[in-house]
Amino acid sequence: MSSQAWADAENDLIVANYFAMLADDVAGRPYNKAAHRRQLLPRLNNRSEGSVEFKHQNISAVLKGLGEVWITGYKPAFNFQTSLFDAVAGWLAMNPEWTHRTLSSRPIDGMAEAAQLWVGPAPTQTNQLPPDELEQMLHIAN
Repeated sequence: MSSQAWADAENDLIVANYFAMLADDVAGRPYNKAAHRRQLLPRLNNRSEGSVEFKHQNISAVLKGLGEVWITGYKPAFNFQTSLFDAVAGWLAMNPEWTHRTLSSRPIDGMAEAAQLWVGPAPTQTNQLPPDELEQMLHIAN
């Protein structure tokens, strides 16, 4: 199995694969992570299944840091290559409908509450402490 850093082309492939699963997840459609992984493996540079799984966790970390939704089955792992952030940002730039997907669900007219302005982490309903990976998330946001 390869121990080399992931190439940009590999990052692009796995990010697209992740977003295909995430789209199903967000829409409430069933999907099979193992089937996605098996379909992706032959297109990568001799990566192990564990390596692909961990890279999916890295993608979750990038998305969490960007304030986006992520697949909860892939717990964020924040020790990722900068090039993975670039791959996720590139995918989002090429797919602007993803970022604006919630806008179409908002009512066009009628009454609505004004959006809240928060300076710092938003309060939680359970008064939990900030996440352990707050420093990594702030690094991504900058």
